[in-house]
Amino acid sequence: MIPRVHKRGSTTFGLLNYLYGKGTHEEHVDPHLVAAWDSFAPDPGRDPHATKRQLQQLLDQPVQALAESRRPAKHVWHLSVRAAPDDPVLSDEQWGEIARRMVAATGIAPAADEAGCRWAAVRHADDHVHIIATLVREDGWRPRLNNDAKRSQAEARLIEAEYGLKQLSTGDGTAAQRPTSAERHKAQRQGRERTAREELRESVRRAVAGARSEEEFFDRLAAAGLLIRKREAPSGDLLGYKVALPDDRNKDGEPVFYPGARLAPDLSLPRIRERWSADFDKTASPDSPGNASPNSPSAARRRTATVAWGAIGAVEYGDDAVAVAYISATGEVLDALAKTSAAHTRSELRDAAFAFERASRSHVRAARGHDRALRQAARDLVHGGPALGRGEDGAATAMAIDMLFFLVTAAAHWHARRGHAQQAEAATRAAEHLRNAYRPAAAQPLGLLYQRGRRLSQPALQRQTALLRETLPSLAERILAEPGWYALAATIAEAYAAGHDPAALLSDAVESRELGTADSVSDVLVWRLRRRADLPADAPGTPKNRTAKNSATTRPPAPRTTTSGHRFGDEAPGNTR
Repeated sequence: MIPRVHKRGSTTFGLLNYLYGKGTHEEHVDPHLVAAWDSFAPDPGRDPHATKRQLQQLLDQPVQALAESRRPAKHVWHLSVRAAPDDPVLSDEQWGEIARRMVAATGIAPAADEAGCRWAAVRHADDHVHIIATLVREDGWRPRLNNDAKRSQAEARLIEAEYGLKQLSTGDGTAAQRPTSAERHKAQRQGRERTAREELRESVRRAVAGARSEEEFFDRLAAAGLLIRKREAPSGDLLGYKVALPDDRNKDGEPVFYPGARLAPDLSLPRIRERWSADFDKTASPDSPGNASPNSPSAARRRTATVAWGAIGAVEYGDDAVAVAYISATGEVLDALAKTSAAHTRSELRDAAFAFERASRSHVRAARGHDRALRQAARDLVHGGPALGRGEDGAATAMAIDMLFFLVTAAAHWHARRGHAQQAEAATRAAEHLRNAYRPAAAQPLGLLYQRGRRLSQPALQRQTALLRETLPSLAERILAEPGWYALAATIAEAYAAGHDPAALLSDAVESRELGTADSVSDVLVWRLRRRADLPADAPGTPKNRTAKNSATTRPPAPRTTTSGHRFGDEAPGNTR
């Protein structure tokens, strides 16, 4: 249940005219009273003899009874209460009781106070009611409305529990403005998946992701096809901006512009400038394995995986201001990844970025500069271009999604520990979308690794089984029971052939971060080992540092021993499972 206290007004009749009218786009159906300060209050909706003017005059009587000098300039109070989309349709009686509880909780008409303000609740849709009140009590005093918005939220949580409705989280004032009813109905008529406000917010966030300057930011907005208006001071300094969709027009055929701050609090020009306050590293991204160039999609995704992995510790253990900077920049990475994703992961990645947008803001101010590496990763993704979703860039995408899943999960835990309920919920939803995107992204590369693991000789599988049981005794049996074990076995063999110590890699991969939220421990270990050992993400036949050209002249790696003293190359006794 979502209550919203609107700006106070000065004309009671004007608001009643809207509530009992047809709506901006004919969306109001059967407007009528469900409750009021007086059970005999006239209902212009269903009583043919009642008028809106009569109801207005009764509501305004306490105001008019005051001397003109004592009348408040803004005397009209307005609260809308909306059910969640998944909630059942409530009856008029239920909405009436909800309205009575809201006016009591907010201080408009406290329970058992016969001198409270006059009010009326109008219903013109299945999923919400509007409560109008005049802000002079029957005894001539003003109501005490301190924190009326917070008190309405607290009462909504109680109502949800008692009515068995969806339990929502109380906000902290940092959420983006919700689309209005008129915007939602307009989107439905135009066949849009999201409202113009939501589409613009997504486009602006994508334009911000990894941008280095105002010029680049506005160039990206223009390239996305948005209409732009800039607000300048007399000196010529840029003060702000507005954007509009070319096909979103008002009744006069003019584009509907939204200021950045009205899209989201962190999309105002001053807040965006804070992201540019620390210079980017001028060095190029590190080369990825194989023949990929530094600016290729696969190279950008490998860098993203590496940076995301390093950011987890900062979110889990860093100062709050530093953690918030990393969480905010994570939103940029998700926006950039969604923008450049292949078709089979695009929808889920877009939903992940859309959900995480709420988790990227809180009242804790970010210490900018610490997030430089993540913002550079977002930039690399944008400039690396779209991924094809197969081969090396498909495997690198799976690796990046896997690492981002754990980073987003860490952000959810960070918010939850600090009581940021809405942000924690949003991050959790984003993690679930990442989980869904990971499955199609990882299917092909893990399938190839699985086949390679199945082709390993029995002695090789036995050696690796023994290594796993010795190195990870608490996880070994779970991993061996997973289908992904063969992909992990192939990765261990490849790491060994590339000159790495598989036992050390496994120990480090497990000890560095939690695995409890993983669907498949073996999948997670595959990507952690491949990243740490700098192995090609799609596992080509020849490791990076042992090509066919020099394999005849390069000495094989010296045998290494496990913690029990056995050489890793020795054949281990026992079965593979």
